[in-house]
Amino acid sequence: MTVLDARALNRATLARQLLLERADLPVLDAVAHLCGLQAQEPQEPFPGLWSRLRAFDPAELSALLTGRRVVRTHLMRRTVHLVTADDVVAWRSRHDAMLRQRVLGVYRRELAGTDPVELEAAGREVMADGEPRSMPDLARAVADRRPGAQPRPLGEMLVAALLPTVQVPPRGLWRTRGGARYALVSSWLGRDIDPPSPDVTDPVGQTLVRRYLAAFGPAASADLRAWCGLAGLPAAVSALREELVAFRDERGRELLDLPDAPRPGPDTPAPVRFLPAFDNAILGYHDRSRIIDDAHRHLSVAGARLVLVDGRVAATWTVEAGTVLVTPLRRFSRSDRTGVAEEGRAMASFLSGDESDRVRIAASPD
Repeated sequence: MTVLDARALNRATLARQLLLERADLPVLDAVAHLCGLQAQEPQEPFPGLWSRLRAFDPAELSALLTGRRVVRTHLMRRTVHLVTADDVVAWRSRHDAMLRQRVLGVYRRELAGTDPVELEAAGREVMADGEPRSMPDLARAVADRRPGAQPRPLGEMLVAALLPTVQVPPRGLWRTRGGARYALVSSWLGRDIDPPSPDVTDPVGQTLVRRYLAAFGPAASADLRAWCGLAGLPAAVSALREELVAFRDERGRELLDLPDAPRPGPDTPAPVRFLPAFDNAILGYHDRSRIIDDAHRHLSVAGARLVLVDGRVAATWTVEAGTVLVTPLRRFSRSDRTGVAEEGRAMASFLSGDESDRVRIAASPD
């Protein structure tokens, strides 16, 4: 079985994530290809797509949100993701059990004795008028009928697990601030989520495996679980084995992939790329060593915006008064600094609407 080293896996990841070369894709198609973008920070999908698409216009993504073709919803790993309307309809019920388990993992004591069927029915009754509500408003409305119940755990269980909901605009629109207000998928999209499939071969799980590998492969089963949070995918993987190819990484793990997916050579040049906070190019794996050093792994879950140099995390970045500030995590060569400065100026221009192209790179660490 062919062994793929970390550099080969890195180049495959960059290609699948549209980070090796910017893609000429419509925004909707890019969101679908990426299996959504992590979006608990509402503005982060915009720089994430700018780094992946040629001539990205943020107004297009805002229009897709207001046009209800993409939505913000709790899905993979119970985090808020920006996904296509078609994907939330097709995938949501497959995530139900995981979503409930994760909320209970935080609020098991507070929700002890709560009947989820009754709670869901109460939540649906409140939301039946189709009016978007904040989680506190929904939680208070339900808690008023349950003496002694704590609103926060009830609200989390309702909007993140029991009720298929989306966060409605203006939250998530370009350069717009707005609190999280929730609507039922059925009222917002005018269609219900697909019911769970009784097929033991898990057809929805098979779709998730194919889509994940197209956007993240080659990858191990542990990587797949780390991305979606679903533990029950062995049946789907087994059903697909004959159509997949297998490799091993340098640790001996089996990696699965689609046979015709791009796997560029390890010497393929990789441009500088600026990633937003919580980008799935990093969080979409259990073993993130293909793109970030273990010493810096904590940054990927701390909300740091990261810079890729030669395909690997080499710096963090922030914005202050229209200036992109870059802090190297390792020593930069002269060419590294030139590449980072060029991409940083372009990012500053994008974020400021062409009002600033200032970038400042801190000294490299010793």
